[in-house]
Amino acid sequence: MKKIKLAITGCLGRMGQQLIKSSKNDKDFKIVALTENRIISKKISGIDLELNTIDAFKKANVIVDFTIPRCTLQVLKIASKLGKRVVIGTTGFSNREESLIKKFSKKIPILKAGNMSLGVNLLMYLTEITSKSLGNNFLTKVYEVHHKYKKDHPSGTALMLGRGIAEGKNKNFYNLIGKKYLNKKTFPYGEKINFNSIRKGNVIGEHEVSFSSGKEIVTLNHESFDRALYSEGALSASKWLMKKKPGLYSMRDLLDFK
Repeated sequence: MKKIKLAITGCLGRMGQQLIKSSKNDKDFKIVALTENRIISKKISGIDLELNTIDAFKKANVIVDFTIPRCTLQVLKIASKLGKRVVIGTTGFSNREESLIKKFSKKIPILKAGNMSLGVNLLMYLTEITSKSLGNNFLTKVYEVHHKYKKDHPSGTALMLGRGIAEGKNKNFYNLIGKKYLNKKTFPYGEKINFNSIRKGNVIGEHEVSFSSGKEIVTLNHESFDRALYSEGALSASKWLMKKKPGLYSMRDLLDFK
């Protein structure tokens, strides 16, 4: 099997560095490009750091992007011109930006996930089933914890889980978004989905979805201990995407949850 030529954006970030490490340990990949959003005179494993340009990405089969929304859209614009596949782990997109990603997916294969972990995607699946089963008699909330350097809140995973609640109720997610709290010790359930984000220490990721009828509570949760979960998931997504036609895919498609 030919090695998959990989471009990694945001290569100096936490996930960028983890992706480099994981791809070096996977014989199916060869890193051909490492990019950042500013000019940096540096080499990593003999590869010069570049800006996001056509020249940087032209040799790649797949671009893996864990950056910020503005950068991701820039990468997608270039990738669509070159016909390159893109795996997106970036979070914090607006509704308008989500629509732009859908437009790009008509030209190129894109796999986008708020979280690349098998366990979290199983949690998303179980959240949908629970929400559908419990119906409108249960109020909901989503709790998440990440390291103190994480800027966006709620996390992409928390929003993904909120979307799972909405899909279970067969309702529009954006109409169900409730209050967004930051660093609160306690926060209420709501008819809409309330979120509480904790930023502290070096926590990799904790997520919890709760349903309450006032008489009983159902809780689903997941905790991450190793960032390699996400980089290895992104590499699995890259392999899977190699055989796909243009379209917008998710980890759920890869894992074939029904």
